[in-house]
Amino acid sequence: EVQLVESGGGLVQPGGSLRLSCAASGFPFSNHLMSWVRQAPGKGLERVSGINSDGTSTTYAASVKGRFTISRDNAGNTLYLQMNSLRPEDTAVYYCAKVEQGDYAGWPRGQGTQVTVSS
Repeated sequence: EVQLVESGGGLVQPGGSLRLSCAASGFPFSNHLMSWVRQAPGKGLERVSGINSDGTSTTYAASVKGRFTISRDNAGNTLYLQMNSLRPEDTAVYYCAKVEQGDYAGWPRGQGTQVTVSS
C-alpha cells in the first residue's frame, strides 16, 4: 500500500522559507517520478513541481519557478520541497504525490501539510 506522509508546513511571513518533506513507503520509491501538488482555499488542485526517478530532471509551475526547489533522497525514501521567497498566494495545503498515468488529481497522495504565508 502506498503511504506518503508530508511534514514541514506552518505559518511563515512573506519572504520567508520553509522546507517540506515527504516520507514514502509501500512502493519502490527510487523507481518512480514524484510530484508536489497544492490546493489553495477555494481553488482547485495545482501541480507545483515534479522530479524524475533519479533526481536529475525537475519541472516547476511558472508561479513557483526560481523560488521553489524539489529534490529527493532515494536512500531515505524522502521527497523534499524547499520553498523560498514565499508569498501570500503560496498559502495552500501541499501534497506529495506518486506520479501515475492519468490526471494528476487521481495520483496517490498524502494527507497534506498546511502552509500559510501571512504577516
